[in-house]
Amino acid sequence: MQRSSFSLSNALLCAAATVCAALVTTNAQAFDGIVEKQVFTLPAYTTVNGQAIKGVRIGYETYGRLNAARDNVILINHFITGTSHAAGRYAASDAAPGYWDTIIGAGLPIDTDRFFVIATDALSNPNRASATVISTGPASIDAATGKPYGPRFPVLAARDTVEVQKALLDSLGIRTLYAVAGASAGAWMSVEWASAYPERVQRLVSIVGPGVDSPAYAIAKMSSWGAAVKLDPNWANGDYHGKAEPLAGMTQAMRLVTLDALSFAWADKAFGQKWADPGKNPGEAAANQFAVDATLEKIGEARAKGMDANSWLYTLKALQLPSAKPDRIKAKSLFVGISSDQIFPPLLSKRAVEILKAQGTPAEYVEMNSPNGHADALGATIGQAGPAIASLLAK
Repeated sequence: MQRSSFSLSNALLCAAATVCAALVTTNAQAFDGIVEKQVFTLPAYTTVNGQAIKGVRIGYETYGRLNAARDNVILINHFITGTSHAAGRYAASDAAPGYWDTIIGAGLPIDTDRFFVIATDALSNPNRASATVISTGPASIDAATGKPYGPRFPVLAARDTVEVQKALLDSLGIRTLYAVAGASAGAWMSVEWASAYPERVQRLVSIVGPGVDSPAYAIAKMSSWGAAVKLDPNWANGDYHGKAEPLAGMTQAMRLVTLDALSFAWADKAFGQKWADPGKNPGEAAANQFAVDATLEKIGEARAKGMDANSWLYTLKALQLPSAKPDRIKAKSLFVGISSDQIFPPLLSKRAVEILKAQGTPAEYVEMNSPNGHADALGATIGQAGPAIASLLAK
């Protein structure tokens, strides 16, 4: 099968567009590039904060073949605005493959000839406009009222997605994970896994994450990405379902997320001080824009149209409530940073390696060299980490 790389420009184009009985048995078909979204349902779930939710669902997809011992499983956690679509295509006509198609597949670092890969949606996934996103959250219907939960949905912590994923794995007879891996928020969730169930996680791959602890800076970053939504009058304290949605607030949130995920080098190279309209000098009227601002505004608006604001806010809150404890992590670990990362600078991953090594946990750090920032962990640049990922999976 011909593999195609997923460049930064493709990632941005995809971000700007509308976001786009268990199959897992020992005789399942190997990953061939076309994947199917599947659904896992729990009749009831109690959150880590003790609140009950009925009919919890997450979507997932798989690549490769589960072996007879059910011990060749790699779990993939997605980035904050992502989904379970880590590799392949849902249809041959899809414009682009999953975000890690460069490293997941036959003969690639995460080798689907050897491993059975499961990627799931996180709870409260904000991409509600996508037909392939199945994730219980505040936009879900409350059976007691027949209406969306809205702000009455229980607060979720990062650990809640881990627990629902664990229930999925248990239902498939999977008791150990050969590895758990993810980028950005997915790295965060993978660290949660390694801490919550050290006896089940053999290897940990954290790509451009916040390390093994959650600094106050990261908490503040999550709040900054939600602030514009709460300032939009249409948000109405979360009670907007069935009314005008807070699109203006979500547009600004996605604009900021997009900018933070890139870098000054990207902005300077792509735009410099170009005007959005050659005939409208930004120095002559307050309404006249620079090209970089106009472009980010368009990307922000396109991304916002595919998202549910409450689900976005719940996602941010969950990431502010981690429970990982570094001293519980026993997995062989790989932390990967990007030199130009402005969200989670490489220092955080380096610090994580120092913390783990000091307690006797095997850990190493690899840095990808890119001028484009955090987002390159979701593009072709991830190939730079391929040899290190393959090396860890060979140990």
